[in-house]
Amino acid sequence: MSLQDWGVLLWQQIKETDVLQWLAVILGVIEVFLAKSNKIWLYPIGILSTVLSIYILFDVGLYAECLLYCYYIAMSIYGWWYWVKKKDKPAVKISYCNRRDWLIVLLITTISFSLLSLLLKYYTPSTVPVWDAWVSATAWAGMWLLSRRKIENWILLNISNLFAIPLLVHKQLPLFATLTLILFIVAVFGYSEWRKNILNEKIAIA
Repeated sequence: MSLQDWGVLLWQQIKETDVLQWLAVILGVIEVFLAKSNKIWLYPIGILSTVLSIYILFDVGLYAECLLYCYYIAMSIYGWWYWVKKKDKPAVKISYCNRRDWLIVLLITTISFSLLSLLLKYYTPSTVPVWDAWVSATAWAGMWLLSRRKIENWILLNISNLFAIPLLVHKQLPLFATLTLILFIVAVFGYSEWRKNILNEKIAIA
């Protein structure tokens, strides 16, 4: 696809995107910026964005994607609770993954990738079941790490974004590919900001 074709598709999609889709996308972008800034408001905003996305995806018949977004809602609710914990306890601090965390990441990625690949291949008309499954599996693992306030969540989410961008281009969805690229860049800064937060915590303790 040439740059001119890309521009034409992008402009066409912008014109054809309705208000509800724009609202879902904008809320999704706000959620990522809130996550980068380590703000708990990322969860209610993210849940609202996800609910709107499920409605949109169900309306066009993308039922498997709806299930993925239901997972995002569940993880967001869990993450919201985990960040707050109890009123008499401080919020969970940002930290690095330990061996147990990495084992869970491996299990989430492996199991979800295997199951999604099979489901997409044999029970849907998907033309890219393995590619689509990998994007979703790494995103699932990243969401779990985000809910636990683990800095490596940005790495997993950006692995997902890295594969999602060409997938969206392949599916001729330039608007969503561009937005995913923006999210990729935000995630890079998010990792940097969370790393500074950890270093500042260590300095304060010392």
